[in-house]
Amino acid sequence: MFPKSIPIPLPGGLHGPLPRFIEVSQKLSTETVDNVDRAIAAEFSKFSHINLAGKSVAVGVGSRGIKEQPSVVKAVLRQLQNAGAEPFLFPAMGSHGGGNADGQEAVLREYGYTAEIFGVPVRATMEVVEIGQLKDGTPIYCDAIAHAADYIVPVNRVKPHTSFRGTHESGLAKMLAIGVSKHAGAAALHFHGFAHFHHLIPEAAQVALDNSSILFGVGMVENSLEDIRQVELVAPTDLLTRDAELLELAKASIPQLYFSQIDVLIVDQIGKNISGSGLDPNVTGRAGSGMPGFDKGLKINRVVIRDLTDKTQGNATGLGTADVTTQRMVRKIDWTKTYVNMVTAGVINGARLPIVADTDRDAIGIAIRGCPGVSTDQARIVRIPNTLELTKIWVSETMRADLEADPRLEIVSEPFELDFDRDNGLLGEIAS
Repeated sequence: MFPKSIPIPLPGGLHGPLPRFIEVSQKLSTETVDNVDRAIAAEFSKFSHINLAGKSVAVGVGSRGIKEQPSVVKAVLRQLQNAGAEPFLFPAMGSHGGGNADGQEAVLREYGYTAEIFGVPVRATMEVVEIGQLKDGTPIYCDAIAHAADYIVPVNRVKPHTSFRGTHESGLAKMLAIGVSKHAGAAALHFHGFAHFHHLIPEAAQVALDNSSILFGVGMVENSLEDIRQVELVAPTDLLTRDAELLELAKASIPQLYFSQIDVLIVDQIGKNISGSGLDPNVTGRAGSGMPGFDKGLKINRVVIRDLTDKTQGNATGLGTADVTTQRMVRKIDWTKTYVNMVTAGVINGARLPIVADTDRDAIGIAIRGCPGVSTDQARIVRIPNTLELTKIWVSETMRADLEADPRLEIVSEPFELDFDRDNGLLGEIAS
């Protein structure tokens, strides 16, 4: 049993004076699709030549908390039904949800994907059909229920992946290669390690395209506010090409921190609904896989994670890339879900346990102690709600020169002190 308290009786303690903070607005990408329904209708017209009357269509939805995805999926389902098709939803999420059908259906239900809300059945299974192999003999699988349908429609956000770099990262190709292939397919590809994903993902996706009936892929690119910047229905023949092109757009659109050096980054929450890695290395530069390509010039000395989101259902993937966490967070971890996710992915570093502080105040003090030569009142500290919502952040006044030198950063408050409750929990929430 993990101890409920771990005293750290250091000379001088952990609660030195902290600098004052300033609320800061970051000027990130905000381009938006004005009307999702109209955009989907226009895209769907590209497939009007296909007779869908009476055809079953399996629409695959993943385990990510994508803000506008429900409206996109509803619009796609509406167009399919108007064309006479009989669509249904299925979880396309590899090994997530505990690696079982009930768990994956529960993830969809948590995001509101139910028959009652969407008006179509939800069909979950972990059974798969082998649909082909890579040149080295690696089997490629497809969800058995989806494969039995007349058509499959994978839906996914296109964005930089959190564990590797390539022309195809997190998007439509990965949804076909891993999401639709369930736990069996995820395990088969992850066996090779992320060092090979730059070629495994497009190769596996091509096998899926060649050996299953893909109607089209639904690709979404978000802006920094998690609104839809672009949405497309992509024909199978164009899927790999367009997936790569949308990735480049996504790289220019994702949230980021406009600094070069931070002593301590305080992250209020991590979770699978925030990022596939829980804590997005595209923001922190820390990939649990250890793969290169994530350092974009920002050096963060220490990372503190305060809590888990409710929607992650105890999955603490990414915890291991932090330096300090809290008792609050540890009490919420579902270790089985976390370990299934990490072991399947082969990124076991992502589940390592950092130093566990009794309180938020202790966690911040420990992190500053981990920055040699930095006194508590001079520490460069940034607080963010998570690695997805970065429009508003809190920045220590010790970084004012950085703020005033960068036109992408705007100070929107007077300096203030960090407040803690009587249990030394950090008070206040960062405005969205």
